[in-house]
Amino acid sequence: MIKLNLDCFNLILIESRLNKKSLYSCLLVSKEWCNLVVPILWKKYSWYCNHKESEKKIFNIILSCLSTSSNQFLFDNNIKLPPTIFLKPLSFNYISFCEFPRAGIIDNIKDMIFKDEILNNFDYSTKSNLLEQEIYKLFVSQCKNIKILQWKTSQPLSLFPGAKECFSQLNNLYISIDSVSPNSLYEMIQICRDLNGLMIYNCSQNLPGLISLIDAQKNLKRLSLFKYIKKEYCKELSNAIKRKYNTLNDLCLHSLNIISPSFLTSLINLKNLSIYNYDNDNIRGDIKEFQHYLMISEFSELEYIDFYGLSWFEELAILIEKTKGNILQVIINSINKNAENTGLLIKAISNNCPKINRLYTHIEPKDFIHIKSLLLNCRNLSRIEFDSLNILVNENYNFGDELLNILTEFSPKSLIYISLSGDWKFSTDSFELFFESCRIRNINLLYFGITHESYITRDHMLIIRRYINEGIIKGSNCV
Repeated sequence: MIKLNLDCFNLILIESRLNKKSLYSCLLVSKEWCNLVVPILWKKYSWYCNHKESEKKIFNIILSCLSTSSNQFLFDNNIKLPPTIFLKPLSFNYISFCEFPRAGIIDNIKDMIFKDEILNNFDYSTKSNLLEQEIYKLFVSQCKNIKILQWKTSQPLSLFPGAKECFSQLNNLYISIDSVSPNSLYEMIQICRDLNGLMIYNCSQNLPGLISLIDAQKNLKRLSLFKYIKKEYCKELSNAIKRKYNTLNDLCLHSLNIISPSFLTSLINLKNLSIYNYDNDNIRGDIKEFQHYLMISEFSELEYIDFYGLSWFEELAILIEKTKGNILQVIINSINKNAENTGLLIKAISNNCPKINRLYTHIEPKDFIHIKSLLLNCRNLSRIEFDSLNILVNENYNFGDELLNILTEFSPKSLIYISLSGDWKFSTDSFELFFESCRIRNINLLYFGITHESYITRDHMLIIRRYINEGIIKGSNCV
């Protein structure tokens, strides 16, 4: 019998798409197979438990891996570990196989240990902090060359033994900056200089350590700033971003009032731009400043645009006109029902985005005239989502028929996901004609949806149901 080389077999197991159940069956074949499969199972599935009992077993194994000194330290501080943990040495160093745990995983372990204190409303914060410390020390000492870290704890991870071996190959760092001490942040800078992605939470002021962390990165490509409570404009943070103009190609802002937008004009290599505004009423001045800098910026290599809570249709149209035609996705979700220039955006996309495959935007019935050229010029469109601005329309006129007729006549075969606003009235005849055109052209719609459903009747729903049954539509929200 020919024996398969174990290195080859290990590679097959790693690259295969075997599910958890199939991998479990491999455990029973032989000891050699078991030695190969256990690391894969723990790396892929250690944090994905289907129910509480499985999660409890995983947590018990983790606690069983704590060192003798950690166990003694917890005992001395009156922290009682569950009697179900293993007292004998384990067969594998399971911790070394795991992905580094998210903060939520550590919180769940603590909740399991201190469930009685939680039920009785006892103060266990000191004990909780000590247990958290020992668990993080365990993972830092045993996990080597991790690629992703969620640093959302006050624990000084970069100061723990083994930190250099653990974090030196870090690729993506998610950091809650208000939780991290300056000393541990500066120490991380010494270890970690090759980040591709940096996601910053709760940044509310200029922090020298954060600026130094950004400056230290040799090839920072992705930067995200998440929601925070404003204290002051982070001018130095804006300057630090500006200094990364040569490598940064993905920017995501979850607030407009944290940094000056003057850095935008420097990001000449930007490919992905996402801006989310969740506080429209309180930052009108900040919005105006962002609009100004966006209009004078030029991102010729831009591919993905995602805006929420903003009505920058004209600014976005001008920005798109200055690109090289590589845009693949445009999403602009406005909460301002008085927004203007929606048609300008459609025209700009039609004339400058031949490769686009997804579009989400708001339009008015007067913009329907531009949809024909959009469909004719953008033949790679696979997903469109047209929402209304809820502007009052004539209830006696089927505005939706005009749009469906254009889609019927000019849609590319690639267009298989369609969502339209129910604020535009549709006749049942226009539904029939559109779906029949899909049948004739051998197009199977992955999804056909109507938002709001203001004028969608039972007859419309019956038509959609019929075409689903006939295989023309796979999914819809109107059934």
